[in-house]
Amino acid sequence: MFWGWIRMVMMAGLAAWMLGGCGTRAALPPVPDDAAASAKAQQAFVEAMKPRRDGRPVIAILALNEGTEMTDLLLPHAVLQHAGVAEVRIVAPRAGRVALYPALEVDGAQDMAAFDRAHPAGADYVIVPAMREDDDPAVTGWLRRQAGRGARVIGVCSGARVVGQAGLLDGRRFAGHWFDRSTLRKRHPGAQHVPHQRYLADRDVATTTGITASVPAMLALVEAIGGRDTAQAMAAELGVRDWSPVHDSTPFGLDAGRATRYLLNKAAFWRHEDWRVEVREGQDDVALALAADAWSRTGRVDVEASASGPVRLRSGLMLAARPVDASAPRLPLETALKPVQQLDRTLCEIAERHGAARRDWVMQEMEYPGPVACAG
Repeated sequence: MFWGWIRMVMMAGLAAWMLGGCGTRAALPPVPDDAAASAKAQQAFVEAMKPRRDGRPVIAILALNEGTEMTDLLLPHAVLQHAGVAEVRIVAPRAGRVALYPALEVDGAQDMAAFDRAHPAGADYVIVPAMREDDDPAVTGWLRRQAGRGARVIGVCSGARVVGQAGLLDGRRFAGHWFDRSTLRKRHPGAQHVPHQRYLADRDVATTTGITASVPAMLALVEAIGGRDTAQAMAAELGVRDWSPVHDSTPFGLDAGRATRYLLNKAAFWRHEDWRVEVREGQDDVALALAADAWSRTGRVDVEASASGPVRLRSGLMLAARPVDASAPRLPLETALKPVQQLDRTLCEIAERHGAARRDWVMQEMEYPGPVACAG
């Protein structure tokens, strides 16, 4: 299975990192304690992302059919669709299915040629999730051409690697997932990493920190296109109060102890379980993605969607599903919870089942600062 392959690659990479003697993290500057500066940074992003063309904006969410990060794709697509501020399309080298990782699969991508025929002037925005391969030539070539036509580009999480491979990070400031900092610095020595910001924009190219930064970043984009009231309404639905770029990057990173625990945990393949998540028509994409992403990142669980057949999600995307053995453990989802509340509940359940250290690692991978308030 693809996620098993990812685990082995990450284990090998982390082993090399440890053997290379990188036992400490690079020191970061102190977190700025300046509310006015934070508000200014948020407004700067909103201003940089405001529409420049007349008419309804067109947003392309770029995907690689063979593997695109689940939350990076599903959350922006769902939030932007539900906000109703733009025409939103998932665009991939081939039409149809997109395999997501660490779990699930969706149908509904438009191929690049068809998108180009429908929108010869190009997209207004291109959102770039993390992908299994960050240098796929069809993806990076198309992204480069869209940027050349004036599209604003937003690299979500490790989507910054794809943006960089398209030549769009050179000479710019960037955020990016903490795991990619050294790689991006090495590949783009003229670029500048900016810590302590969940999202930022530099000359038509924006980047975010890890997976869960797609929440505030998409709300900021909704504000830029549809106004603050629309963004506030979406924030309430997601279960967050604001979408500030404020972020303490200090807790996120590897030291020797954390890397050792990670390798030992991931090596315990005999404890691996296949779980089912029961899905229904109109299922909320965001809550599903956040919960399935978190459980999958424990290294103990593979998640498969269970239904009598394909299911249309709330956003309109079709989720691949099939009947799964009812004896398989069921991934818990609370329909009454808002999506970010569902993530907090999931993290508490992970701690109950696997311990606080495993929950904390999941939060590291998702670069989620909390809040997580578990009873007891």
